[in-house]
Amino acid sequence: MRPAARFPILVVIGAFSALAVVRGTAEEPAKPAAGTPAEARKAFIDGTGPGWVALGEADFEDVNTSPETWTFKEGGIQCTGTPVGVTKTKKKVTNFELVAEWRHLKSAGNSGIFVWATDESLTGLKPNQLPPGGIEVQILDHGYAEQYEKKQGKKSDWFTTNGDVFPVGKSKMTPFPPISANGSRSFPRKNLSKGVGEWNHYYVRAINGEVRLWVNGEEVSGGTNCQPATGYLCLESEGSPIEFKNLRIRELP
Repeated sequence: MRPAARFPILVVIGAFSALAVVRGTAEEPAKPAAGTPAEARKAFIDGTGPGWVALGEADFEDVNTSPETWTFKEGGIQCTGTPVGVTKTKKKVTNFELVAEWRHLKSAGNSGIFVWATDESLTGLKPNQLPPGGIEVQILDHGYAEQYEKKQGKKSDWFTTNGDVFPVGKSKMTPFPPISANGSRSFPRKNLSKGVGEWNHYYVRAINGEVRLWVNGEEVSGGTNCQPATGYLCLESEGSPIEFKNLRIRELP
């Protein structure tokens, strides 16, 4: 794990509403103010203000899907879900904030946002393969858990449908609690994701090898000591149609 630089992160909520300063490092994660832990985790970041830029078709390139898999139009991205694979940003990023809205169009839909995917993990991928590296911010519809419970007769102890964050393949991460039974995933503190057909809002903050996820305005999961801690962002096609909109990023020092 590379040493963490100490610097303040200024989070702008809306265009003119309120300002909140959050300080932290990978070794010393940002902590809520004493006496107000729940309120300190709430922040609806809309991706506007100084430094924020929109991500569109010109910012992405396909890795191992097909020309029909991804459609960019009117500020949004439509994904058919087939074949399984990813589209990635043309540019690598290290420290950044990302806003993305998404909705599944079919029950039990599966997708995700890969953070810090490496050249090695993306090279030579064939259709119907996913990168064997990076940190995944999962986007999973509640119907997936319902099908699992119906088939297995019990609730899953290795995934949720409310914003898991976890390392993929050879990548590493120390997950924030609560964690999955096998210790690999950070489970959400609260169940805040909306169901199929409804828009959800993700705010991802990735700084110095630490990833934190806010779902619909509240921080729920994440991890630190991530390896790698620089790379590409990827959107995942995984068997079911999904839509994204308002993808915006702000790179940080």
